[in-house]
Amino acid sequence: MTGRFELRSDTARATIDLERGGRLASLEIRGTEVLVGEADDPLQWGCYPMVPFAGRIDGGEFDFDGVHHRLPPNLGRHAIHGYGFDSPWTRVGSDTFEWEFTHPWPFRGRARQRFTLEPRSLHLEMTVDADDRQPVTVGWHPWFRRRVGTDDAELTFAASSVYELSDGIPTGELVAPGAGPSDDCFIDVTRGPRLRWGGLAIDLRSTADHWVVYDRPDHALCIEPQSGPPDHVNSNPRVIEAGASTRLDFTIDWSSS
Repeated sequence: MTGRFELRSDTARATIDLERGGRLASLEIRGTEVLVGEADDPLQWGCYPMVPFAGRIDGGEFDFDGVHHRLPPNLGRHAIHGYGFDSPWTRVGSDTFEWEFTHPWPFRGRARQRFTLEPRSLHLEMTVDADDRQPVTVGWHPWFRRRVGTDDAELTFAASSVYELSDGIPTGELVAPGAGPSDDCFIDVTRGPRLRWGGLAIDLRSTADHWVVYDRPDHALCIEPQSGPPDHVNSNPRVIEAGASTRLDFTIDWSSS
């Protein structure tokens, strides 16, 4: 299919869709698809990059270096998950894809993703190069299937702190995690995420220090590594200076029992 790129190993096949946000459109492990397939809403399928911001920006508005910026909302009154997920990416290497920041993001820069498929893992790497000084939070948003074959997903994950949220926006307080279902941003992880469907299990690892778990849908589970919390631009933005770069890594490991 035009705009799609495929990686294969002895145990897996990964398909990247350049036209639909440079996303991981499919991940088949030992012949079993683990991601939610293509949907009309680009926010709700595959595993897409969140760049140049991850999570909501309150009302789509923020101030930076004395300038007020207003972004168009794409989830209720909020702007969410950046613009890379809904933009075409360009292949710039055998396994590397690039997207140039564009309107309505008010700063210049570019993101690159690199995908490496090995016999027992898929490694995703994202680098942002800033041409302008700017606040940047990046991550990935995988939509894992709730059911694979006849098996329902079991999630194992533990963290000691979670952001208190109001309409998806942090209030500024960290609290102890409660019982699910969840649409929350966790830090201080004590046990990394593992998903199991019967005999198939995947472990998720990342250099990210924030994880969002969204397990409300009946058909899917989302476990999202990201470099900062929602609405980071209005709380404690992570700034990249002009000419500098930042990088995030995400690995999906699988095993069979």
